[in-house]
Amino acid sequence: MINKVVILVGPTAVGKTDISIDLAKALDGEIISSDSMQIYKHFDIGSAKPTLEEMDGIPHYLIDEIDPFANYSVSDYQKKAKGYIKDIFEKGKTPIVTGGTGLYVNSLMYDMDFSKSASDPAYRESLEKLAEEQGNRYIHELLKDVDEKSYNKIHFNNLRKVIRALEVLHVTGQTIDDFGSDLTKTKDYDYVLIGLTRNRKRLYVRINKRVEIMMENGLLEEVENLKNMGLSASNTSMQGIGYKEVVPYLNGQYDKETMISMIKQNSRRYAKRQMTWFRRYDDIHWFDYDQYASYDDMKAEIIRLIQS
Repeated sequence: MINKVVILVGPTAVGKTDISIDLAKALDGEIISSDSMQIYKHFDIGSAKPTLEEMDGIPHYLIDEIDPFANYSVSDYQKKAKGYIKDIFEKGKTPIVTGGTGLYVNSLMYDMDFSKSASDPAYRESLEKLAEEQGNRYIHELLKDVDEKSYNKIHFNNLRKVIRALEVLHVTGQTIDDFGSDLTKTKDYDYVLIGLTRNRKRLYVRINKRVEIMMENGLLEEVENLKNMGLSASNTSMQGIGYKEVVPYLNGQYDKETMISMIKQNSRRYAKRQMTWFRRYDDIHWFDYDQYASYDDMKAEIIRLIQS
């Protein structure tokens, strides 16, 4: 057993799933997902959730665990993931955290006591009442005036998150991105942080190809089934890339080619934002697929790093 948590990050479609499973085999590990879409039940194709065949017998956690109607916070994720890390260590195995959701990764790397986060229930309630009277877009526009970055990142129908961003700013004077930026590393365990990357053009080709495969595998039918379950654009789970673009298409708002183009474009933009996020970590060890003669050479070097 490696007496530390292995955290494997990188942009969408870079190849995290394959390497995480190979590392788990080599290090007697079990995998904890840090993907905010794969955590939902029934969200399989659009989230690129690994199949049982791809998992190849390696236990995976925080995949297919949460009801898509539920509101799921970073705090909820942290509590569950740290519980699994403890369980895996107790079995004498190596926890391998992998995924591309930066906030989830942050919650495992740094001390983030969400119970003490900025809170003003009265202010929050006043915003909720205002939303009832004026609508979600009105509250969203309030955010634009004080925190345009969060305004651009948060969908107007994600009212809970819009209000949370306003609440944090109201209490702390800091944006939700800045809040807690001077965090200290967790003392719960040691970790090694590994980042995967590729040449941007090659990554974008992989992203575009992945979207085409999702379409072939039945993404439209998956989203149709989710709609039939009662889910809509107002549910947080439906606001992920690969889902939020399909719903308007199914409602007749644009054609299929436009929808596919939007998913590809939004996925590429997301990959760029992920790289910007992960490059902020000063303790990350980067591995570029394109700099190695073979996949096995890169894998061997990653294992040497982890074992050092």
